[in-house]
Amino acid sequence: MTGRTVRAERADATRELILTAAERLYAERGVNAVSNRQVGEAAGQGNNTAVGYHFGTKADLVRAIVRKHAAHAEEIRCRLLAEIGDSTDVRDWVDCLVRPLPEHLGNLGGPTWFARFCAQAMTDPALHQIMLEESFASPSLQQCIDGLNRCLPDLPAEVRAERGEMARHLIVHMPAERERAVAENRATPRSHWDDAATGLADAVVGLWLAPVTPGRHR
Repeated sequence: MTGRTVRAERADATRELILTAAERLYAERGVNAVSNRQVGEAAGQGNNTAVGYHFGTKADLVRAIVRKHAAHAEEIRCRLLAEIGDSTDVRDWVDCLVRPLPEHLGNLGGPTWFARFCAQAMTDPALHQIMLEESFASPSLQQCIDGLNRCLPDLPAEVRAERGEMARHLIVHMPAERERAVAENRATPRSHWDDAATGLADAVVGLWLAPVTPGRHR
């Protein structure tokens, strides 16, 4: 093994330690409450500039954490899409939107922090746009949205936009709440991530199919 290969492997290992430490700290404390120095210390790095050296800015580190998990979620969503084909059932498309994150978290095993990390980042004005950009970079996600829209042709555009925002809040924050409860050894309504995904999908389907009350003008 060459010296260059050894250095590259050490760098990769250091990056992984930093990513894991940052994800955990951001999830537990909030992104703005955690400095790069604290991340480096939690990752066992004595050099205070280690985080900046390996990732650049905090925004770059946030992107790296998202991308670390994105490939697995993408695989799950692509599998679900292949199973439903050209379905005209709203539930099928909602499952493709809802299930990738809970299934990914369940596959990780042991303690997880990614759902809480996502919730923290989505509520940060400086990071919200980054999270949206990373999400919509997924071709399969856009396919899900297009499929869902085809099932709801009569839904007014403004209602569609409003409910899309509501659904996004549920899809991001409900897994985070369950993950927090599991971390704190509190009881959860559903005993497994798969069951939690089912309950979440039920709620999101109800949201999309709810009646639309005509606007009232005073």
